[in-house]
Amino acid sequence: MLDITTHGSVLTLTLDRPEKKNALNTGMYQALINALVQAESDSLVKAVILTGVGGSFCAGHDLAEFASLGQEALAKEPLAFLHTLSRFKKPLLASVEGDAIGIGTSLLLHCDLVVAHPNARFQLPFTRLGLVPEGGTSLLLPERLGHQKAFELLVLGKPYSGVEAERYGLINQCSETPLATVQALADEMAQLEPMAVQMSKALLKQGREAELTERLDEEVDQFVARLKTPEAQAVIAQFFMRKSGA
Repeated sequence: MLDITTHGSVLTLTLDRPEKKNALNTGMYQALINALVQAESDSLVKAVILTGVGGSFCAGHDLAEFASLGQEALAKEPLAFLHTLSRFKKPLLASVEGDAIGIGTSLLLHCDLVVAHPNARFQLPFTRLGLVPEGGTSLLLPERLGHQKAFELLVLGKPYSGVEAERYGLINQCSETPLATVQALADEMAQLEPMAVQMSKALLKQGREAELTERLDEEVDQFVARLKTPEAQAVIAQFFMRKSGA
């Protein structure tokens, strides 16, 4: 469910669960954590790319796991993944095609460079599921967009395209061939002096690490609390009914 390939000094992590539009389950979260930890300790790896197969980047959390795992257990791996992602020291790039929903969008805020297809579809539908934002979005989106635009994306939760994401400043650029574009950028970055790159990234993020860590934890606490409410459970049940065609 996670393909790991290396080309030169660039490591590519490919979400490979096309039948679920690459929705993340606990096994995939753990695989991503392990791969990122290994990449950070491997001096041969200069940059990491995140992408997905099957014309989709990531359709968010695998909601089917809600039925089989307790809320606290369900939140454990996603939170550990987000902390690993937010603290990752090396350049992290993403290539986005198709859907990037929920955490599929929020994880991109922790990447250093993002290229998307113009027709990619981003969405943060938390309130539509009776939930609250996660992934640091309640901190990072207002920081980038201001309160009003962040409120629109997080509370109304409507989808927006790659073209719109570029206009908002949430991705670096659109491309008809996002993976090839990202690979070229990663190859270029891998030619730079690695410690200069890592130190520059650290300086760019300096001063907000503790606040982001605290916000990630707070969001998950409130997310889990909302999952337990009858209102959220009813909305999620309706979601599964619509998917089953009932």
